[in-house]
Amino acid sequence: MKTFRFWLTLLMCVVLWTTVSSCFNSAPNYINTNKTRNIHLIVKMNRGDYWNTVKLGAEAAAQEFNVKLTFKAPDSESDITEQVKMVQDSINEKADVIILAASSYMGLAQVVDQAAYSKIPVISVDAEVGSARVRTYIGSNGYEAGQKSAERLIKLLKGYGEVGIINFTNSTQSEKQDSSSGIEYGARDAEEREKGFLNYTARYPNIQVVEISYTTSSIKDAEELTQLMLLKHPNLRGIASLNETASQGAAMAIQSRGLQNIKMVAFDSSPSMMELLQDGTVQATVIQNPFSNGYLAVKHAVEVIEGIDVPERVDTGTKLIDLDNMLWPENQKLLFPFVR
Repeated sequence: MKTFRFWLTLLMCVVLWTTVSSCFNSAPNYINTNKTRNIHLIVKMNRGDYWNTVKLGAEAAAQEFNVKLTFKAPDSESDITEQVKMVQDSINEKADVIILAASSYMGLAQVVDQAAYSKIPVISVDAEVGSARVRTYIGSNGYEAGQKSAERLIKLLKGYGEVGIINFTNSTQSEKQDSSSGIEYGARDAEEREKGFLNYTARYPNIQVVEISYTTSSIKDAEELTQLMLLKHPNLRGIASLNETASQGAAMAIQSRGLQNIKMVAFDSSPSMMELLQDGTVQATVIQNPFSNGYLAVKHAVEVIEGIDVPERVDTGTKLIDLDNMLWPENQKLLFPFVR
């Protein structure tokens, strides 16, 4: 383990040196950097390696393009009401552009329409929102990511066995409504990943998805849900977790029970996930590019302000990482949060 950490540290130093020389190059000459833009970035949660990396990418672009960046996020990914309030506050504060990672596809739709009515463009990052007024979406294809997870897990299980899924927010059922607030819950990225996974496994009659559990934004909750799943299904052979929080909790449950026979495909690339790959708790992880998501969201926000056309969708891609390819040069920029 010490040897592994040494090489990771060395690699991060090399990558960081490269990044320092590349992240802060002068902005493209078609972008005016003489004036300051007021851009608000609102994401799902104010903690976690994934969202910290999105913020890091946004801050790099903010420095490059002369942006005053205001970062906002609730304490929990399931606090839709607070996220709606943050968007409303940004409208009242007259942000030039709002960048939003919506915790609920429909729950944030109305307030996004309000922003557009106030002539404030909205850019969707990481998770889509159900409004036709969004200028562009920047992030990965959740359906393809779910398929990649299923493909690898089925390969690990040699095409047969019981499988469980740990997802985030209950999005496969009709959207759940909080009667006290009127806000609808359901994250589109969670729904798409799960749909992709299930559609792929449907091709294999000897693979049975025996349970799908939904966590919010608590690693402890994800661990407890996984423990319960393991107790209810003693013949379980594989687990797929579909975001960072679910992955951390599920891995802790497997470790605590010493279940080396359980195969697990995780999601995202926190530093602890690299160690879980190394010690064999996790066999593979589907990773996104959160730095690029944050960076490109701010860059395209500036272009919108300048009246420059932006694409309707920017797919920043996903990749499946395991011990065999985690240190390949082309994967370093995805694994280390210093590089866009």
